[in-house]
Amino acid sequence: MRASDKAYQTLLDEIVEGALPPGTVLAEVEQAARLGVSRTPLREALAHLRKDGLVEPLAGRGLIVTAVSIDDIVELYELRQPLEQQAARLAAQRGNPQLFAQIAAEFRESERLIDSGEEGIKAYYQLNERLDRAIEDAISSAYLVNALKALHLHLARIRRLSRQNIDRLRAAAVETLVIVEAIVNRDADLAASATHVHLQQSLRNSLDTVRTRAVDRVA
Repeated sequence: MRASDKAYQTLLDEIVEGALPPGTVLAEVEQAARLGVSRTPLREALAHLRKDGLVEPLAGRGLIVTAVSIDDIVELYELRQPLEQQAARLAAQRGNPQLFAQIAAEFRESERLIDSGEEGIKAYYQLNERLDRAIEDAISSAYLVNALKALHLHLARIRRLSRQNIDRLRAAAVETLVIVEAIVNRDADLAASATHVHLQQSLRNSLDTVRTRAVDRVA
């Protein structure tokens, strides 16, 4: 892997996981030394992150990690809703039922994962990522897949907002299981409808979380 690609992936993971929270200044010299790369590949990595919309320039201070605002969340979900509903519909029509049946079986164990602590929650998020990949593989639509991948970069940050909300994680697992079972049964309408319900609940929770944090900061 090229040094710039390795630096990009490391910084991307740290931003998504919250190790580099919004407002973090990414100074070239400091980050190059920390990641063990020269400044040229680091600049390439930062340029990639800027193109992704994950960092932005701040006058006199270099680049900082972007914030996730209420407006950002609303706009992302306005795009997410039609894309993921169509993806679920196509997965139900074109996907391998046996593959999705295995994923459904794992989602039935989600509550146990979620209740088992931080490592279990991490495994639950990985299961969601595997479902995303399975749907992308099933739909056989390069344009839709590319749009979803660009969207998922930012959605991963929003998903992290619910990480400590165990009740929401349990509810989301049940909602997602309905989607997967609809795909297994090749019920495209139900898959799309269940996706709509799941995303409405996720949007409401994300907005509530951001608003609560804003109130806490003021207090």
